[in-house]
Amino acid sequence: MTLSHPGGTTPRIGPQEGQPDPMESLYPFLYSGASDLPAVLEEVRRSTVAKAREITELRRLVSTRDSARLMSCARDAAARFAGGGRLLAFGNGGSATDAQELATLFLNPGGGARALPALGLASDTSVVTALCNDIGVEVVFARQIAAFGRRSDIAVGLSTSGNSENLLRAFDEASRRGLLTVGIAGYDGGKMAELDSIDYLFVAPSSSVHRIQEAQTTIYHVLWELTQQVLAR
Repeated sequence: MTLSHPGGTTPRIGPQEGQPDPMESLYPFLYSGASDLPAVLEEVRRSTVAKAREITELRRLVSTRDSARLMSCARDAAARFAGGGRLLAFGNGGSATDAQELATLFLNPGGGARALPALGLASDTSVVTALCNDIGVEVVFARQIAAFGRRSDIAVGLSTSGNSENLLRAFDEASRRGLLTVGIAGYDGGKMAELDSIDYLFVAPSSSVHRIQEAQTTIYHVLWELTQQVLAR
């Protein structure tokens, strides 16, 4: 079956003629023209090994550069939890998923680890859609922090670009209210690196969104582990 526009023309799917397919840079082995299965499998292996090497090196860079600050951040977070504080995590798109994973990690860690109060601010669809529709997406996290945030709480925002306006506003609101603020970004930190309202900013310095998000996962898992260790002492 062919789908056509009202005028009878069939819409093009994929890159325009003469333009490279953007998927080719991600999966070159699919575009190599090789009909030899062993050659295709070897290219898959090379691509997988290269990506694994990239994320391993990025994680090593972040851990070497930020280990002391991660420990300091964990101590401050543990002090907030010990004083009755909660973690408020937020982000957009894939970073919203990471924010919810972070909140779940603290709230329901399993394995005998201490459960700590945490909320994912992108997960309540009624609140999120009401704020986006009635006011604007730029306030979707700041308004929730204004409503829920207390001086004993911790605000953690995740972004690959570091430029999301709703995160920037959320950090400013959290800082005004005395929350401990933690940013996790990619590239060079973006606009988040320019804020005075972020107490701790951890950056995964890469131009690949895939590698950034993989490294960010490591960052917040390490932060959780260190916080648990401090509280256990």
